[in-house]
Amino acid sequence: MRIHHLNCGTDCPLGGALFDGRSVSPLGHIVCHCLLIETDAHGLVLVDTGYGLKDVDHPHRRPDPRITVPWRMLLNIRLREQETAIRQIEALGFTANDVRHIIVTHLDFDHAGGLEDFPNATVHVMQREYVDATGPRAGIVARNRWRPRQLDEVRHWQRYGARGEPWFGFDAVRDLTGLPPELLLVPLPGHTWGHAGVAIRQGDGRWLLHAGDAYFYRGEMRSARRRCTPGLRAYQRLMEVDARSRIDNQSRLRTLSIDRRDEVTVTCTHDPVELERAQAGRPL
Repeated sequence: MRIHHLNCGTDCPLGGALFDGRSVSPLGHIVCHCLLIETDAHGLVLVDTGYGLKDVDHPHRRPDPRITVPWRMLLNIRLREQETAIRQIEALGFTANDVRHIIVTHLDFDHAGGLEDFPNATVHVMQREYVDATGPRAGIVARNRWRPRQLDEVRHWQRYGARGEPWFGFDAVRDLTGLPPELLLVPLPGHTWGHAGVAIRQGDGRWLLHAGDAYFYRGEMRSARRRCTPGLRAYQRLMEVDARSRIDNQSRLRTLSIDRRDEVTVTCTHDPVELERAQAGRPL
């Protein structure tokens, strides 16, 4: 399998280095790190979509906007057509129909905005995430994070319960319908109850774990001492559904990233340095 590391959305929150840990300007730089996987027999598989074409064209159309104005202002979202997954996939010489499967870590608006750009793809998601995203949404965070307008044209859902088999000390959902056995869902609740990582076994036998929003900053992994910028630390707290679950899973991931670093590479969605290193083929 060949894995492409894509940035499918850019946020520039006011605060600079207080968010990304390196900006010298007042604005930070946060990415939406998605994966495009070329498989031999199962077509293209996309892990998360970032923002989509309809987000770019009509993000605030009433009465049910795809992205709410308060969250767009909070994150200072830069909606760019060339950053959408569909445009980047086309630039690689493929079409939307070549994407046969999309695995989502969760259905927040910045992870699921491009689902409708791939109308024939099967969308794989945890059952609890689907229920929470498509059902009644109580509270300001739930109403802003899950946007029904981004999901209402998706026709092919494949949902999974939290059954699991051991994977490096985590429970993992194996045998994803229509997908090769090298792809697993790893439940990591806390950010949302149905949040999951996606593990990919690569040709050299190593695993890549896309941990979604289980953590946000590179300093939270690969070191016994957790480091996180104030802005991202606050945002994680704002968006979490359960602090204990999120912190416990993040701690377990940190241990995995240290103790099994020769076997597993862990990355997240929003850290630009992790994305840049992955795109350059450099160690995280």
